[in-house]
Amino acid sequence: MTTTNADLSPARRDYSRTVFLPSTSFSMRGDLTKKEPGILEAWAKMDLYGRMLEKRRAARPFILHDGPPYANGPIHIGTALNKILKDMVVKSHALMGYYSPYVPGWDCHGLPIEQALLKEMKMGKRHIDDIPAFRRSAREFAGRFLDIQREGFKRLGVLAAWDKPYITMSNSYEGTVIRAFRELLEKGHIHRDKKTIYWCVSCETALADAEVEYADKTSPSIYVRFPCRPCRKGRPPMRRAAPPSSSGPPRRGRCPPIWRPPWRRPRTTGCWRPPGSCSSWRINWLTLSLRLQASKR
Repeated sequence: MTTTNADLSPARRDYSRTVFLPSTSFSMRGDLTKKEPGILEAWAKMDLYGRMLEKRRAARPFILHDGPPYANGPIHIGTALNKILKDMVVKSHALMGYYSPYVPGWDCHGLPIEQALLKEMKMGKRHIDDIPAFRRSAREFAGRFLDIQREGFKRLGVLAAWDKPYITMSNSYEGTVIRAFRELLEKGHIHRDKKTIYWCVSCETALADAEVEYADKTSPSIYVRFPCRPCRKGRPPMRRAAPPSSSGPPRRGRCPPIWRPPWRRPRTTGCWRPPGSCSSWRINWLTLSLRLQASKR
């Protein structure tokens, strides 16, 4: 297609006729703040999530467990990224032919909710006089932000069973936890023992093992050796650990050097089991006689 000189004359100044674009009803502007709510409303009316599950009802299941966020405030970039990535995984597996239901959840217990509530109330933990009333306030606080977060995740276009989430403070969820614990107890999988519990002095709360960070420490090393001990009646023989190159149990009279940091010496117990043997040798470092090796020897 060509244009004439008349079309390009300065008198006309209508340059739009010189640009040839396809004719389409697709808007040239994004205008997402107005379009996205309409798209989400259309998804809700057509029950897109339910139709997706119904289409794959007989297919192989793919279950993505939703590690729940704390219901202690509006969604932020971390919780949004978490939900968007999970939504991508669920939807992609549905497109690949899997039955992929997604049940969202919320963690309604823990220190983050209490700290957020104290911040909202503009008070410190030392000013809590009525603990039962504070717990009821924390429950209401978590329920309020649960609804706020749910609407925020819906606004991101995440498809899930939003009307049937799992909530850790609900009676049904707590009852399920108790029933599962009872089943484990009846099957003999639960036993009582001692375990180190880490305590945060500033937060005054227990810490999980993954929350503990250890500072680097340089300790001196010493080399020790010890003789074999005779076996007590009714107990396995207590012998020293064999060197890595040894293929059998240690013989009496041989005292290989063992390296240990000094601060791990008291009350340290080790086990050594020779390959193909059902017996074990226990080493009690506190009761065995230790002889220090000179560093120059």
